[in-house]
Formats: sequence, structure tokens, C-alpha cells
Amino acid sequence: MTPLSGSSLSAARRARDLTDSVPGDTVDVLVVGLGVTGAGAALDAAARGLRVVAVDAHDLAFGTSRFSSKLVHGGLRYLASGRLDVAHESAVERGILMERTAPHLVHAQPFVLPLTPLVSRGQAALARAGFHAGDTLRLAARTARATLPAPRRLSVVETRHLAPALRLDGLRGGLLSWDGRLTDDARLVTALARTAAAHGARVLTRVRALELTATGARVRDELTGEEGEIRARAVINAAGVWAGGLVDGVRIRPSRGTHLVLRPESLGPLTAGLHIPVPGETNRFVLVLPQDDGRVYVGLTDEPVEGDVPEVTEPPETDIGFLLDVLCSVLHVPVHRDDVVGAFAGLRPLLDTTPEDADAPPRTADISRRHAVLTSPEGVVTVVGGKLTTYRRMAEDAVDEAVRLRGLPAGPSRTASLPLVGAAPPHALAGLPAPRRLVRRYGTEAPAVAALAERDPRLAEPVLPGYPVTAAEVLWAVRHEGALDEEDVLDRRTRIGLVPADRTAALDAVRALLAEHLPHSRPV
Repeated sequence: MTPLSGSSLSAARRARDLTDSVPGDTVDVLVVGLGVTGAGAALDAAARGLRVVAVDAHDLAFGTSRFSSKLVHGGLRYLASGRLDVAHESAVERGILMERTAPHLVHAQPFVLPLTPLVSRGQAALARAGFHAGDTLRLAARTARATLPAPRRLSVVETRHLAPALRLDGLRGGLLSWDGRLTDDARLVTALARTAAAHGARVLTRVRALELTATGARVRDELTGEEGEIRARAVINAAGVWAGGLVDGVRIRPSRGTHLVLRPESLGPLTAGLHIPVPGETNRFVLVLPQDDGRVYVGLTDEPVEGDVPEVTEPPETDIGFLLDVLCSVLHVPVHRDDVVGAFAGLRPLLDTTPEDADAPPRTADISRRHAVLTSPEGVVTVVGGKLTTYRRMAEDAVDEAVRLRGLPAGPSRTASLPLVGAAPPHALAGLPAPRRLVRRYGTEAPAVAALAERDPRLAEPVLPGYPVTAAEVLWAVRHEGALDEEDVLDRRTRIGLVPADRTAALDAVRALLAEHLPHSRPV
């Protein structure tokens, strides 16, 4: 199957779209930021028939959107803290992703909460009630039982079968629950951007917004250094943790979420993820998240970040030590610092509503995850807060405000029923003539990716020995997914770069492929 008409992003298309946008005719909507919310806003506006330009100073999913836990969760944590509206919204959006818009990228993930001596019977009863309340949220959101099975109690034998690495001493069994999990968060952003492009949006990476006004932005092409102006009737600031630097009066309180990356042998076979209670906390867990590529993520922290926001956040040793300590509290054989082959951290763009004269700010873990749509006195619409799961609703609300504010000729949002590039019902995906791994990453486009390797056997070779990504996927990233250099390929289209040693080992092969198929690629 060929790519959805008009969805392919490439260096050539970027050049054409940039020429048409700077200083082209006035468009209806300019979106700044191409993380999950910005890409979602570009799609929402374009699907309403509006003319859209979306820019990012870096690449698709460059910031927080590639550093999540890869979970599409139903809001159980917010239910426990009494934020029923946020919990219900999360459950609804999870169901939309799993059943309508991205069933190729979002799948049901089982989790086990091991009942160790550190979990009292009272805590176990509370957790079990919480999981059943979460299942009620699923029902209220009208997500099918076939999509998310029911929670239940596990015996000791069942618990150890799902997670053999657990310590047996004092183990009383476990609690099984289910949630949504993305194959890859950066792939969701890529699918959103490409679907927006299929609806006519101009998606421009490496274009930095230097200054925003209600009628557009002064921008700079980061590849050439040339500056110009994009004119628009409405401007949406979806720059995440950097949003406050573009619009006065928006106060962001970033929260750092760190994850560890382990090789599969560190924990042995894992059929399910793990919820590990954090000692001394009533509603906080460390998650163990097995990935399709064999790696395992362990996360996450929730720590405030003060001062200037870096472009890429480095996980501190304190976060790594904390995660290892909690993880090892339930393991038969401990995981050591040397077993951590990678670590990554994202910054949540939490809206700071604390009065400036407050004695002390609240913990970032206690700040509401509900998103906010703010309009500056100059008329720039900013969307902040929220979570990856609710990106679609955030984007819808931001575009609604831009349409209302500027009187744009557009109807209601269509994205709740609009499949993303590659999406199809599960039964259709199961029948595709392509390997399962490709189907879970590319959906209906998987046969086209596989066909590249069939036509040229060199493209069937992995770019890293022992890792499943092939040269065909690198070529696909260049031709259809907007990858402009090896960093885009390694760090966002394939995620090889989450392990620095793997990144180094694959670099020459990827660089050679780009030199052949993207002659003007820029070495990093």
C-alpha cells in the first residue's frame, strides 16, 4: 500500500512549503511547536478546511513528546485524587486512540502490581478498588471490553509467570490491570504531522519562531539562517515548556520525568509491565515498561526544574538512583547502575497558577494536569498543561478558541473520528502481508516498507546488529517522514539513540544511507 495521498514529508516538500509560506499569502492558522499538541492542532485546523502552517525550531517530537512513558492511560491517578473531569477526559481520549484514530500505534498493555511485604493488605485493597474504579471509567468512556480486559487478582504462580524476576519471599500474588501503551510516542507525532500534511497543512521543521504577534511570526530557517515572516489570521502557541518564552504572562513550572533504559536480560522475560509502589507514597508508582524492541523502560520521576529550560534535559544521577532503589525493592536479583544502558528525561509543561507571593510552591506532582487555553492581550492563543493522552482534546480546544477569536470560517473538530496515517481496525491490521513489528509501527503502510527491502536486499539489513531496525526504515523516514539528518533518524524515527552505545554503533550505517538517498543531509 502506498502512503496516504499528500502525507509524505521530505526535504524537497519542506523547501517548497517554506518558499510558499515565507513571505507567502496570509494563512488562516499558524501553529508554533510540533510536539504532540502542536501537530494535533495543525491536524485539527487543517481537517476543518483551514489553511495551516506549522513550524518547529527543531524536528517533529523534539521535546517532551518523545520522552514520555509511552502510556495512553485512562486517568486512574486523577480519579484517586478527586479530579473526576480529568480522569474521564483521559479515559475518553484513550478509547478514541485505541479504537478509532490510531489502533496500529496504541495497544492494550497488562500491568502487575506485585503484593510484596512492602504492600500492606489495606494498601492492596485500596489499589484493587482503584483498578475496578478505573474499569468503571473505561465503561463510562464506552471503550469496549475487548479493547481493555478487566482487572483481577493473580495467584503467586500467575504473578511469577508474568514477571519471573520478582522476589518470591513474602509474595502474596499480584493485581492485574490494563491500560493503553504506544508503540512509540514520536511515531504518534509523526503520524499526526503527516495526516495534517495530507489535509493541506505545511509542516516546517527547522524553522524557529523568533517573535509572535496576533497576525503571524518572524521566523528563521535554521538550515540557512535566513529570516522572514509568516502571516496568519490566528496564531497558536503550542511550544510546550518553551511557550512562556514566546508570549508574556504565561508561567510554566516544568516537571522532570526521568526513565531508565535496560537491556532485556536485566529483568528476564516480562509478559507484563509492573506497577511498583513508591514507599511512603499513597498514589505513586514506578513503572516497568517492556518495549517491542526488547528494551525495558523504568520510570518515572516528578521533580521540579528551576531556571532556564534546556533544549534536551539530562537525567541526574539522583533520579537514576531513586528509580533503581524502588525497582530493586521487588526483584530477586538486583539491577545495578552498570545495567542502565540509557536514560532519558522529559519536561512536563505544567501551568504555574501559584500566587507570586505564596510562601512555597506546591510539589509538581500536585499540580493539576488539566490543560489550559490562554489568550494574550495581543491575541495569541497558547495551550499548555495536559498530558500526551489528551493531546487531541487540547488541540481541539486551542483551535476552537482561535476560530472564535478571529471569526475563522470553520466548523467543529473532526479529529475524534479521523484515522491517522496507517490506521485501520485490528482485524484489518492482522491480515496485512508484513511482519508484526512493522505493522505495529507503520500500520497499513507496513507492506510498503517491507517492499523496499524486497526490491533491494541491501535494505533488508539491520543498521545495528541485533536490533530490528532495517535500512528500509531509514529510507522510509527520509522519503515519507521528514527526516533530514541522522539525528532525526536515530533519535526520533527509530529510537536507536535512546541507548548511546547503540547510537554510536549505528551512526556510520545511517550516515551512509543518508548520503546515498539524501545527498544534502547535514552531518551531526
